Order: sequence, then structure tokens, then C-alpha cells
Amino acid sequence: MTGRRRTRSTFLPGHLTRHARKGVLSAGAAAACASILAGCGVVPGTTGDAGDDPITVMTWAPQDTKATNKPGMPAFAHAYARWINAKGGINGRKLNVLTCNDHNDSVAAAKCARRAAKENVVAVVGSYSQYADSFFPSLEGAGIPYIGGYGITNAEFTSPLSYPVNGGQPALLAGLGRSLAGCGPVALVRPDTIAGDQLPPLLDSGLKAAGHSAARDQRAPEDATEYDGHAERALETTTAAPGDEGCVVPALGDRNGTFMDSFRRAREDYPDVRTATVLGSVDQTVIDATGGASGPYEGSYITGWYPVASDARWDGMKRVIKEEAFGDNRIDAADAGVQTTWIAYTVFKKVVESLGGGEVSADTVTEALDDGLRVGTGGLTPTLRWRFQDKLAAVGFPRLVNANVTLQVVREGRLVSARKGFVDTTRTLQDADVNY
Repeated sequence: MTGRRRTRSTFLPGHLTRHARKGVLSAGAAAACASILAGCGVVPGTTGDAGDDPITVMTWAPQDTKATNKPGMPAFAHAYARWINAKGGINGRKLNVLTCNDHNDSVAAAKCARRAAKENVVAVVGSYSQYADSFFPSLEGAGIPYIGGYGITNAEFTSPLSYPVNGGQPALLAGLGRSLAGCGPVALVRPDTIAGDQLPPLLDSGLKAAGHSAARDQRAPEDATEYDGHAERALETTTAAPGDEGCVVPALGDRNGTFMDSFRRAREDYPDVRTATVLGSVDQTVIDATGGASGPYEGSYITGWYPVASDARWDGMKRVIKEEAFGDNRIDAADAGVQTTWIAYTVFKKVVESLGGGEVSADTVTEALDDGLRVGTGGLTPTLRWRFQDKLAAVGFPRLVNANVTLQVVREGRLVSARKGFVDTTRTLQDADVNY
């Protein structure tokens, strides 16, 4: 949800028909192949007649930046490859994982995508980048599917080559808005960026569904070292009416902790208000670092895409971490990025298995997904299936196939489930005013 402000580009104008789209993708793949090899045959990263050639994929995410960082995603991708290869690979073929640092930069994100095309990867799997306008053109030109993006940009829910596993920021914010029905005034503190501009109408859709007025939209820099003034303005907004204290919703990614430091100091001069946010901005480590049960997140509602980290359905992922990445502090089982990467690779593995002993390429992976392959994730999401135009196409999210979220709450310093099961935000999003 972060990113430098730049000129907004339009989303893809709609989906091609299946026949037309295959033609476009085939042409893109042929062009990429011609430019690299001056003729198509079996290429590195493709399997089929290649026998024991590895299946090559890529995972990218920002690392070592001043804004949001997700080092656990590429680190876990490497751990997953070690784990799956130790078990004989996928259909007997080794998995080769390339990683790339997009540096939270549009130029670097484009370079990652161009490298993916040059290396002939069969998919980009379990990745994070806020610069979809920079990386999708290269992926689409080469016909490379983008499986399990973090859901940080609207374009991930419009590109015909995107196969998201969660509902991204749209579902999280719509679900959070619905949970704030009992609040007084709500202040949303979000990045003053293009990606940040997408957040207010999504939160407001949930608030509207709960019979609540729209949130106060408060922009803030994404890489500030303190947010004292922003915290005070949020508190002024949410405590203006005595006896009707509201809720402050920081949605600043990795800078949420910085905001909460300022907020904790400022709130001493104001009546009590609640805080609420989305997973990805807050996890258990952040709650612990800000004081646990005595910290500002106590009692906060937090929406997530998946069950809480203590749920037994994560045991498979934790086993991979224990066996292949024990002691790697970049990988946190409670991190939503790591969780998304696990689910994305679960999807990819099942796609490859569905191909049997046949060719594994960007085209065959895409075709398997487009042919309606159903993928179960052990209850971490609903059964996933991607169609060209899904239920949320009318509001600009034709690729959003999983609008479920979980509602969590901080109790005695621990992040626990606030209610059983998932909340489906499809109807809420259908009423959202997001086409702006």
C-alpha cells in the first residue's frame, strides 16, 4: 500500500475472449523466444522433452528499503525449493527458484520482470511489489503468469495473467470497515501515494455496509521517521464529540510501528480511542514490540486473509521452515507475506502435478489455470479457481476470486480469532465506489 506518487495509468480495459487471449499470449511467448534464441524449442525453465531440466520460477519482493520490506518471501521461496527438492521435486523434476529485489522502485520492479522473461521462468510465484504498472507489461508480453501476488495493487485483480490467492487490500479494508460499526468517527491514516489513494473507498465500502459514515482520509508520508502531527490530527478527529470516541486506522505498512510510537505519546492528552488495522501492517511481533497487553493495539480489530498463525492448518508451512530455514530470522510464520508465498507455491505445485509428465512452461501453466483447475489449500483459503470474469468484475476486480477475510483481535497481548471462520466481503465490494 506504499509507493511514490506518479501519473496514474489506466487498468486493462477488460478481458479478451479466451481464443483471442491465447493468441496474444502465444504471440508474446513467440516474440520473447525469438529474441532470446532465434527460434523456439525447449528452453531453460521449461520442461517436457527436456527430461531432468529443472522447473524455473521467480519470487520477488522489496528488501533493505526505507519503506515496506518483505525479505521473508524470497527467503521462504528458497526454503520451499530445498524442501520440495529433498522430496524428489515436483513430478520428479527439481524446482529452481530465482529471486529479485524490487527495492520498492518502479525501475527495479521492471528489471525483475524483464529478468524473469530473459530467464524463461514458467511463473512468478508468491511475490510482493507495489509497481504493477511497471512489471505486468513485461510479464504479459512474455506470457508469464503471476501466481499469488501479495494483493497490494488493484492491477493484480485486473491483469489476465494474474492469479491472486487472497483478496488483497480491497477485501481487508472492506472487512475491517464492517467490523467498525460500533465506533464513533473513524480516521484512516494512509500513505500519500498512488497505492494509498486506493484505500479510502475500500474502507468506506465496509463502513457504509455497517451503516457508518465515511472515514476521515488522512494522508501521510510513507517513509517518515515520526508521525507526531498525524497522530494528533487523528486523535482530534476521533474524539471531537465527547462520549462518541472513534477509531484510528493506521495503514502505513512497515511504518505502522513508527506511527504507533507517535500515537502512544499523543494519546495521553486525549480520551481513549480504539485502533484497528489490517494484517501486513501489524502482526504478533509488532504487537509484542509495542507493549503487548499494555500497548496501543490491545483491543484492536485486525483483518487478515488467512487463519491466525497458531492455527493447525499452518503446520505444513511450519514444517518447511523448521526443516529448511530453522534460525533464519527473515522468515516469520506469522508474516502475511510468508503465508502468501506458501499458498502460492502450494498452488503452483498442484498446477504442475496436474500436467502429469507433460511439458511445463509458462503457456501450459497458464492454460491449466485458465481451464478451471480447482486448487485446495488445506482450508487456508476457499478452494481457488480462476475465471476470466469473476463476480467482482463489475467493480473493476475481475480476477478477485477469494474475497474472504478473517477477523482477529488483540486480547491480553495476543492476536487471536475474533470470530470463527471467514467473512465473505464480496457483496460489500460490489457496492464499493472504486472506479475512480
